[in-house]
Amino acid sequence: MAETYTHHSAGLESPASHGFDIVPDDTNLLPSVTRAIYVGNGGQLCLTLLSGATVTFQNLPAGSLLPVRATRVFSTRTTATGLVGLN
Repeated sequence: MAETYTHHSAGLESPASHGFDIVPDDTNLLPSVTRAIYVGNGGQLCLTLLSGATVTFQNLPAGSLLPVRATRVFSTRTTATGLVGLN
C-alpha cells in the first residue's frame, strides 16, 4: 500500500506508526520510548517516564490508551495485562 504522507514529518500529535508488546520487567528498559500505552486488561500500571520519574496509575480500565512517554514498565507493581507500546 502506498504511504500518502511520505513528504510530511511526523509530530507527537500524529498517529502511532509502530507498536510492540510490553512485557513488564523491573530491570530492562522498553525497546523504544512510547508515545502511548494501550491497556488491554485493566488494573494498575507502574512505569518510568522519559523524565526519569516513576509513577503508578491505578484503576485503569480495559481498552484504555494512556498517552505517556515511558521507558520502562515495572512487573512488581503492574497488574494490568495486554499492554502494547505505541510510538
